[in-house]
Amino acid sequence: MTGDDASRAVLDKAARENFPVAPLFLPRAWRQDLMAVYGFARLVDDIGDGDLANGGRDDAAHLGLGPEGAADRVAMLDAFEADLRRVFGGSPAHPLLRALQPTVRRHALTPEPFLGLIAANRQDQTVTRYASYGDLLAYCELSANPVGRLVLSLTGTSTPERIRRSDAVCTALQIVEHLQDVAEDLGRDRIYLPAEDMKRHGVEEADLHAPHADTRVRALVAFEAGRATDLLNDGAPLVGSVRGRLRLLLAGFVGGGRAALRAVEAAGHDVLAGAPKATKTGLLRAVGSTLRREG
Repeated sequence: MTGDDASRAVLDKAARENFPVAPLFLPRAWRQDLMAVYGFARLVDDIGDGDLANGGRDDAAHLGLGPEGAADRVAMLDAFEADLRRVFGGSPAHPLLRALQPTVRRHALTPEPFLGLIAANRQDQTVTRYASYGDLLAYCELSANPVGRLVLSLTGTSTPERIRRSDAVCTALQIVEHLQDVAEDLGRDRIYLPAEDMKRHGVEEADLHAPHADTRVRALVAFEAGRATDLLNDGAPLVGSVRGRLRLLLAGFVGGGRAALRAVEAAGHDVLAGAPKATKTGLLRAVGSTLRREG
């Protein structure tokens, strides 16, 4: 697999998100910029999760690491951060970072949101449990909120209030994803359900290894889903604060989160049997409802 093939494999994952990352109704220039940012974010996650194509050998080579470096996630993240810094002043080596450089220059983007995403994945290598909801929110500040802030920067619509609303939406989407992926994350020895909430609901880690969620686990998942719903509702006015095709894109993000939450609810909050996913019909209904509500 060539470097370009590996990069395409990363970008192809866009089709499996809760809502299309760069839907066709957007202007071509926006789609290119959004996919450049998505490629960065997806690759960082894949490095942190050890999910790189071809075992990461091609990516390691681009980053100046030997084949053995592909197995060292921290070394890969460090090398990727060094290459990212060349995006802002130099010539990056990785194809996805070379693709990102024109977007960064066109919109005068700063390194901070990109560094936040790397920091979140670096944290994933050492922090596998979260004691409190506050700790989880601090993680989402690194792992999710930078993406929304980048979307606002790319579309020239950043304001302090929009950033606040965007942070609420992005944190909600991250929590929803964690709820969908409890079993998958557990396979990586990661639990994003706050320990204080697990204790309050009488849930032990061993309960999460069961093939189906019992009543206590379901109650815990419902509780966290309620928090995500509150965050989405807080952030949803972001949709009505913009116009045109950006309004539809943001409605897609909010609606995608709501549709995913409904899928979790429809599964009886049993997220251990598999990741509940929204149907295309459910997604379209949620997006339409969001547009009517926030219009």
